[in-house]
Amino acid sequence: MYAVIRTGGKQERVSEGQRLAVELLDAPLGGEVELQPLLVVDGTSVLATPAELAGASVRGRVVGEALGPKIRAGTYKSKSNQRRRWGHRQRLSTIEIVAISGSARRAKGQKADAPAGHD
Repeated sequence: MYAVIRTGGKQERVSEGQRLAVELLDAPLGGEVELQPLLVVDGTSVLATPAELAGASVRGRVVGEALGPKIRAGTYKSKSNQRRRWGHRQRLSTIEIVAISGSARRAKGQKADAPAGHD
């Protein structure tokens, strides 16, 4: 079973027990976080629509914090002695995926909603 989650403006494919670095979360070390699933795949069943994902959830636990890679940048204007350099290191939270649950499933024989505009 795996899921695609959204966190920090990015999407990540995760499975239970996996550790990943995401943008800094407002949760204490050891605290649990609820992540928004965009897709949940369990064998042959795929949950992808908002109605199907209403009961789905992905839980993670914050296991640490780190700094991302150093990014260096600068500006330069010729003939005027204008130079400026700066750097940045993004703060990251390391999370471990604890559980993926996809409880909203289609009933047997029930068809998916037809696309809008079709009769």
